[in-house]
Amino acid sequence: MSSSLSNRDKSQLRSALQEAIIKCSERCLYQSSKWAAELLNAIPEAEVSPDDSQLSDTSTGYASTVLAPNIDPEEAALESKELNKYLLAKSFFDCREYDRCAAVFLPDSTLAGIVASKEPKNATPKGKGKGKATPSARASSSGTLPQLSQRSLFLALYAKLLSGEKRKDEDAEMVMGPQDIGTCVNKQLLTISRVLEIWFEQHRSEDSEEIKGSQGWLEYLYGMVLAKEKNEQLALYWLIRSAHLFPMNWGCWLEMTALISRVEDLNRILPRIPQNIVSFMFHIHTSLELYQHDANLANALDQLLGIFPTSSFLLTCDALLSYHAKDLVAAEQHFSRILSLHPHRLDSLDHYSNILYVMNSRPKLAFLAHLCSNVDKFRPESCVVIGNYYSLLSLHEKAVQYFRRALMLDRSCLSAWTLMGHEYVELKNTHAAIESYRRAVDVNRRDYRAWYGLGQTYEVLEMHAYALWYYKKAAGLRPWDGKMWMAVGSCLQHMNRNQDGIKALKRALLAESYYDTGSNLDSSPRSVDMRGAHMDPEILLQIANMYDSIGEDENAKAYMEMCVAQEDGGVGDSQGESIAIHNDSPGEASDEGETAGRGEGGTGVTAATSKARMWLAHHAMRTEDYTTANRLANELCQDGVEVEEAKALIREVRSRMEANGMSTPPPP
Repeated sequence: MSSSLSNRDKSQLRSALQEAIIKCSERCLYQSSKWAAELLNAIPEAEVSPDDSQLSDTSTGYASTVLAPNIDPEEAALESKELNKYLLAKSFFDCREYDRCAAVFLPDSTLAGIVASKEPKNATPKGKGKGKATPSARASSSGTLPQLSQRSLFLALYAKLLSGEKRKDEDAEMVMGPQDIGTCVNKQLLTISRVLEIWFEQHRSEDSEEIKGSQGWLEYLYGMVLAKEKNEQLALYWLIRSAHLFPMNWGCWLEMTALISRVEDLNRILPRIPQNIVSFMFHIHTSLELYQHDANLANALDQLLGIFPTSSFLLTCDALLSYHAKDLVAAEQHFSRILSLHPHRLDSLDHYSNILYVMNSRPKLAFLAHLCSNVDKFRPESCVVIGNYYSLLSLHEKAVQYFRRALMLDRSCLSAWTLMGHEYVELKNTHAAIESYRRAVDVNRRDYRAWYGLGQTYEVLEMHAYALWYYKKAAGLRPWDGKMWMAVGSCLQHMNRNQDGIKALKRALLAESYYDTGSNLDSSPRSVDMRGAHMDPEILLQIANMYDSIGEDENAKAYMEMCVAQEDGGVGDSQGESIAIHNDSPGEASDEGETAGRGEGGTGVTAATSKARMWLAHHAMRTEDYTTANRLANELCQDGVEVEEAKALIREVRSRMEANGMSTPPPP
């Protein structure tokens, strides 16, 4: 895709976005309408001279801002006939009276008749509505569906869907309360799916699976219903059909993103979707949701930003790309720019607050919390930002209060579930932490933080087998995140599976070094040169101790030497090349936010390097290399760590050297 469009292409893009805004607004899909409107206004206007301004105003061909025309004459006639009722239903919807909105076109008596007429002849297990109706059932029930335009039918059924979601939340009562066990369901799904099945059967071509005259909106609604019923493959099929019929409905693409949990799944459906600018954005957005970051994504984003330079959506994607690459400074700068361009926009500010939290930037997080509170304190994003601020102040009870408030406003707020789990861990309430993380996974099974949190919590409970399973789940989602493999390795060590633990910790070293060598977005993790990389002394020490525990002294010594060498940034005796593990496939990078870089000059003296030096000194004593032992013990005295033990070791070295008739070195 070219980053520069001709004036004709821009005009066509504007017209398509205008049509999308109006059609989404007609169907009360306000988030999709907002997304399209923001993109529309992010396209730079062509400079027009004063002499041409009047001519351009009459020739641009802007779409009507009232109702979109329908090119299907049959649908247009139905819409014209229903206009008064449609306006009434839409006003009810806008006032959030969803049942009244649905009853304008589909009274409860009509819906009850449809369900009752279809139920005996289409025995669907437990009311899922996924079975195919028999021909006799279709014939008997098809007459009960009133003749409505697709726009009115969509509005009525969509209102019914939201009514069911609202009642489901009411049935659950208080967040994390006694009734809130995550089992409440939307009781309207069965009715909606049966109405849609009847409509599709009435309009299906006899010789194919095509739906005659369909505009794509009902397919989108059916895909949403199937997704809520956990029938994901069928949901994806209908959503892709909807995207082919009306590709500018961003909500449809978001539903598809929610059904894709692995990069392989995304690559599998790419050939099946329409190829246009919206599918291009879908690919970028879904890749970021899967924590991908590479040169292709960066180039694609640059091309789109060339067309929509001030798009808040694309600028947010750019910030998240830096976040996933662990470039927190760049990510913070991107979000700061978005905030300056769109100071009243709260979308994705929960990500910004996570970045500021990890950077320990208390003043900026305080400013962000005040800003969100002033714009809209009852938005889930605002509550998450304020909760993060209180968490940074170590006011964990207050943080939980705001995360719960976010969930009262939106129970599908992933950040709130995960962060509340973190707070419960801090409060030592492991039962509540486990429940919070489980609910986060229910909302989005791609959330590796929740899987990792479950592993941590079970590890605190010393249930290492459970912890290992959850850590492996997190590592499977983030195969090139060193933190995940460190957790797996530590858990295996506790289970006395040292060989497997060593493999996991070596994988962690490779992942950490991938970031530290300045891999940018062009390097493959498989091509990381460990000899020029900084490595975490803690991991090296842990690997060495595990080798020591299984009696492999040479390997233990090599890793202890590497650990000590990290003080000045070296690898030590070219042992970096010894970090070889079984053939693993490369994966994604972490966006967890830890500061990976440790400076060009190395780590300096740390507790880990001092312990490694002490081990090497004792090893030298065992091998009667008293000169090396004395040197290492003297270095330990200078480090200021383990000083007393080092002095005792020096005395022992001197006594042994004297006993063996060796010349003793001068005192330090």
